[in-house]
Amino acid sequence: MITQAPRGVQDWYGENMRRRAIVEKIARETARTYNMTEIITPMFEHTVLFARGVGETTDVVQKEMYTFEDKGGRSITLKPEGTAGVMRAYLEHNMYAQPAPTKLYYVTQAFRYEKPQSGRLRQHHQFGVEFVGSSSPLAEVEIITLITELIGKLGLKDAKLHINSIGCKNCRRTYNEALLAYLRGHEDGLCPTCRERMQKNPLRVIDCKVDTCKEIVAHAPRTIEYLDEECRTHFEELKALLDEMGIEYTVDTGIVRGLDYYTKTVFEFVDSEGFTLCGGGRYDGLIHEIDGKQDIPSVGFGMGIERILYFMEKEGVQFPPQEPVALYVGILGKEARGRAYRVVDRLRRAGLIVETDYMERSVKAQMKYANKIGAQRTVIIGTQELEDNRARVKNMETGEETEVALDQIAEFILQK
Repeated sequence: MITQAPRGVQDWYGENMRRRAIVEKIARETARTYNMTEIITPMFEHTVLFARGVGETTDVVQKEMYTFEDKGGRSITLKPEGTAGVMRAYLEHNMYAQPAPTKLYYVTQAFRYEKPQSGRLRQHHQFGVEFVGSSSPLAEVEIITLITELIGKLGLKDAKLHINSIGCKNCRRTYNEALLAYLRGHEDGLCPTCRERMQKNPLRVIDCKVDTCKEIVAHAPRTIEYLDEECRTHFEELKALLDEMGIEYTVDTGIVRGLDYYTKTVFEFVDSEGFTLCGGGRYDGLIHEIDGKQDIPSVGFGMGIERILYFMEKEGVQFPPQEPVALYVGILGKEARGRAYRVVDRLRRAGLIVETDYMERSVKAQMKYANKIGAQRTVIIGTQELEDNRARVKNMETGEETEVALDQIAEFILQK
């Protein structure tokens, strides 16, 4: 057991790590062009933050959180998602005192105790954005545009936008009454969890993954039928803006998202088999839930890095090749080490990938190793090369050798 990781986690190294780094780099660069700045929040927070913000009746809080008591007797939870922590930081550091909006992005670890499956692990990584301070549907459009651009840059094609509106607290009351009346007529067919949930938060029943519950809610009233004038107008403006941008979408009344803080707009990007790549929406009441004072509108999304990589593999997306080793500097004899390593250091400082011998291998073994790591060129520096102040640089693909002065090797490689 000591040499085996716990179930539902993953070690990142080699090609998988390289691919993950590429995805994260593209995500960061895309967010930068939207004038978004990066934020890093702690890996754990006070449990009450998630209970109050995410929602006590959600699966995340009831079933999936890693919660423990620290040595001071405080209830602490490893963060299951990124939004609540960012909103806490926004309040704690008085970011609301700065000109609005505040646009933040993050790449963070998240922890959920659930059955591990492809693209979903108990410890996973999320790229997310929080757009704080604007009630305009243009804020949702910016978020959706960013995701659309990012999906395109990643080479994904089978991910379509689905949108819905779940209304605000005002129209939710009317909807909850209608939904509760419907659910009571089918209560015997609901799972025990949903029979309990329907009394506290009927909307959570819509999100249940149990097949019998999914069959019942398939014919339940929909939030979009109970929107008040403000929420309906907001949704219509959102659709008009998406039309203007040429972003295709499907109105999907089954989307409610699994977290309680969402209001009005909710959305997901879904593939043709129904798997969700990412999701998000508006959460105008979350900050008030956290501090009990301010009402600051917000919108955002979360996208699992593992889920992105799963989708990319599924669609056969090709990653750019790994940058090759530009030069392997072979060393023959201890007296040549210093001069050889000066060449290595010069090229590395110029941004090239360079490798050398640390194992005191024979020349034959060094050349075999250079070939194995795919070095484009090689050079051997030994006693004779030091005396002549020259060495032969070999092109490993063509076999061509070029004699170069030792102090010119770095410049020769940079020119090539």
